[in-house]
Amino acid sequence: MKKPVFTGACVAIATPFAPDGSVDFDALGRLIEFQISNGTDAITICGTTGEKSTLADGEHKECIEYCVKKVAGRVPVIAGTGGNDTRYSLSLCRHAESVGADALLCVTPYYNKASQAGLVRHFEYLADNVSIPIILYNVPSRTGMTIAPDTYARLAKHPNINGTKEASGDFSLVAKIRAMCGDELNIWSGNDDQVVPMMSLGAKGVISVLSNVVPGVVAKMARAALDGDFKTASEIQIEYLRLANDLFLEVNPIPVKTALGMMGLCSPDLRLPLCEMGEANAEKLARTLEHYHLINR
Repeated sequence: MKKPVFTGACVAIATPFAPDGSVDFDALGRLIEFQISNGTDAITICGTTGEKSTLADGEHKECIEYCVKKVAGRVPVIAGTGGNDTRYSLSLCRHAESVGADALLCVTPYYNKASQAGLVRHFEYLADNVSIPIILYNVPSRTGMTIAPDTYARLAKHPNINGTKEASGDFSLVAKIRAMCGDELNIWSGNDDQVVPMMSLGAKGVISVLSNVVPGVVAKMARAALDGDFKTASEIQIEYLRLANDLFLEVNPIPVKTALGMMGLCSPDLRLPLCEMGEANAEKLARTLEHYHLINR
């Protein structure tokens, strides 16, 4: 049995930008403290929500190092270090390990993709060359490919591959992973609207966008499910479904960055090719935030 990197709620934290376009580390520090003070169980830095794809190499590394130092061991820090170039991904993995990250989040290669055999070789190569645990990230909607059950079964045998963030939305796949891998591969939901059903199939929690704006809610939902109180967990899931859905009115992280800006937690600024929300969607999101008493207008 592999001990999970974390159980409960992990935020896929946004990366705030200053007016000049640089990373706003003061605001990032405030977001980190907001998460920890509201019960978040772990923090993923430089994931999709953190706009990893438009961070320069130095910025990416600096964000990981800053997060590790700011968190100071209070919760696990998971560094997004995946990519479609195995050698470059390994360089990010090694840097994250060297500055004290607790685990790595490695997405399936995108654009160039890979065969299932190539996926095995890619992930095993990374796992062979670092000492901290790796969490796979399966998100076919962004990468155009998925990790097959047989591939999961093979990767689960590697002692350094701890689990997977499953964002395929495919409950049959999750059930097959559980059946084929058992306790040798931990699973976390990658979709905020599917946390409770995923946890009913054995997932250990969620790596969450929603946690950026309501960290305490997501933590409470995940803990209830971990305790076997699926009635309470389901009630929370349903109560906050509107907010979870509206954070995907446009491609992530456009809505959550917009929400954080409306809440006064950081600038809503994004980096191109991402841009501000359309006016109608922004108004709909604002009404939803008002509904949950997150903003007053």
